[in-house]
Amino acid sequence: MESAITVKGQATIPKAIRQHLRLKAGDRVKFFVHPDGTVVLLPKLPASALRGMIKSRRPRPVTIAEMSKAAAKAAAASPRR
Repeated sequence: MESAITVKGQATIPKAIRQHLRLKAGDRVKFFVHPDGTVVLLPKLPASALRGMIKSRRPRPVTIAEMSKAAAKAAAASPRR
């Protein structure tokens, strides 16, 4: 795919690329220039877009009773001083 550069230095991102990157009017993009001269274009995502990307390791909160039981078990298993 290719696009022409206007006199103002603007280019149209081809529709297939916009769809692939899920870009819509008003979105911002970032350009990264690599040492070998290649350029990468990525959508600039707001911080809110990161919400939910990482799943919590704990499936649910631990109750006080469970903490007490675990502490008692650990205390019973540790050698006495």
